Amino acid sequence: MRMRKATSALVGLLLAGVAATPAHAKTIREQQWHLDAMKADDIWKISTGKGVTVAVIDSGVAQIPELEGQIVQGRNFASAGYKGDERTDLDNHGTKMAAIIVGNGKGPGGVESAFGLAPGAKVMPLRVDPGGDGTKPYRAMIEAIRYAADTEAKILNVSMGNLNESAELAEAVKYAISKGKLVFAAVGNDGATLNDLRYPAATPGVVGVGAVKSDGTATEESHHHAYVDLTAPGVDIISGCQGGTGLCKGHGTSHATAVASASAALLWSAHPEWTNNQVLRVLLNTAGKPTDGVQRNDYIGYGIVRPKVALPTPGDPGPADVFPLPDLAAADAESSPAPSAAAKASESAAPQADAKADGFSGTTWIALGLGACVLVGGAVTAVVVRRRSG
Repeated sequence: MRMRKATSALVGLLLAGVAATPAHAKTIREQQWHLDAMKADDIWKISTGKGVTVAVIDSGVAQIPELEGQIVQGRNFASAGYKGDERTDLDNHGTKMAAIIVGNGKGPGGVESAFGLAPGAKVMPLRVDPGGDGTKPYRAMIEAIRYAADTEAKILNVSMGNLNESAELAEAVKYAISKGKLVFAAVGNDGATLNDLRYPAATPGVVGVGAVKSDGTATEESHHHAYVDLTAPGVDIISGCQGGTGLCKGHGTSHATAVASASAALLWSAHPEWTNNQVLRVLLNTAGKPTDGVQRNDYIGYGIVRPKVALPTPGDPGPADVFPLPDLAAADAESSPAPSAAAKASESAAPQADAKADGFSGTTWIALGLGACVLVGGAVTAVVVRRRSG
């Protein structure tokens, strides 16, 4: 196996966020444009994600009002240098991801505070080392993935990544898939500069998630590679968080990954008899496709997740035992013990296009059932707290 040299020893959390102080002119829910764009109120008449647990493999999940009653027992895989347990979030990252997925709307803003896209689902917090622990790469993440594979969690959300390819990580992902799980991971926030590979998003079998803006085009920061499978809203995402006002507004492929995981939870809740392969196949088939007519491209993958389309009109979910992305089969066919990024690249048979031509125009987004997207604008006063990229 050929290992890529990491330019940093840290495992980067794929986050670029700002804390937000809400204005009183609108409820917090009314400022969550991504929920309106996805027609959440209509979706919730069909499914809220009830009965589905999402394992959030991240920096921990703190106790905040939006997550009261939304969390099941998790586990701490972080090294001893990280104080606390899985309900301790020293980075405030995993808490945001959990809130984007299952937030109950009962936070500081009252009953109309920040909601998650799948408020009926549950989150299992699996805390890993956000900065690495000085041991072998992905030690905590590998342990967390294997642990989640043997639990009731159906979906694994990994809004983080690193530069190193890992045979053990690839095996952990394959194990989780064999146990009927879906693994979603963020593709990275350096698309305008480095645009390098990030793992586990580039690991065969993982659903790599990129970010799009309100007009349906890929964000400048979102990585564009053959390992981008799906995209989801990833700008001005308001969620519950700890500290300050208890509300944050952020952007990045981390946020988009949480939205994609929530979309899978909604669909799986409505069709509990389906396998992981069938849920993913329907998400892919019903995604909003590139406007240039290709099946996929390196900016928005197979398209933008559309649970509003998938839930009422899922179509044929296909075979229960066939993984719908070609990279996993390609990796199994390789003689190398560690599937490389070349296996993931087998997906990219479609012509590439530039970022501006790859997404959706605002009118197309609406026509495809995602609804009008109105940004928060002046309704939220934001203060920059920090920027981290993975």
